[in-house]
This record gives sequence, C-alpha cells and structure tokens, in this order.
Amino acid sequence: MSAAANLVIGLIVLLHAWFLILEMFLWTRPSGRRAFGTSAEFAEQSKALAANQGLYNGFLAAGLAWGLLLSGAEALHVKCFFLGCVLLAGIYGGITAARKVLWFQALPAAVGLALVLLA
Repeated sequence: MSAAANLVIGLIVLLHAWFLILEMFLWTRPSGRRAFGTSAEFAEQSKALAANQGLYNGFLAAGLAWGLLLSGAEALHVKCFFLGCVLLAGIYGGITAARKVLWFQALPAAVGLALVLLA
C-alpha cells in the first residue's frame, strides 16, 4: 500500500509541477490559453495572478516531493499535510472556478491521502 501511495503522490507532484509551468510560463501562449480556455486579452491581463497561482502549485509539489524523501512519522505528517492542502484547494477550485478541478486536483489528493492513511 505504501508503494501505491508514493506512486500516487509522485503523480500529484508531476501534475502540480505541470500546473506551475502552465500558469507561470505558458499562461499567455497558445498552449496555456488552450488549457484554460482563455482569450489572449484575458491571459495578458491576468498573467501576474496566474503566475502567483503557479508558484503556489509549485510549493505544493515541493512539499509532496519532500514527503517522499522522508521516512517514518515525519513522512506521514508531511504527506498528510500537503495532500490535505491539495485536497482543500481542489475542492475550493471545483466550487469556485471549474468543476474539472475536482477531477484533476481534489480526486487524486483524496486517493493519495486514503492510501497514505491505509499504509
């Protein structure tokens, strides 16, 4: 179960690293605008906000990666904290921004958290 939990956490790390890239570096480019369904004008006007959001996603990825490097009770606490952060952010984003956030952010975090707690 621990290997499955770590695999899911690793996937979440990669997802959030990708979110960082999309929001910080690709937001105004066609690929970034396509991913979020935004116009060139909106993307240009909101690029500072998107970069800030991308940075937060990077912190989540870093925290989960840190949890993967730890062992014992420290690993459990760090993984649970950051998975909880991702889960709450995903639920909030799913309610306030787009329902697909529930599937791409909240659901993987919930699965990861359940696997960590069952390990």
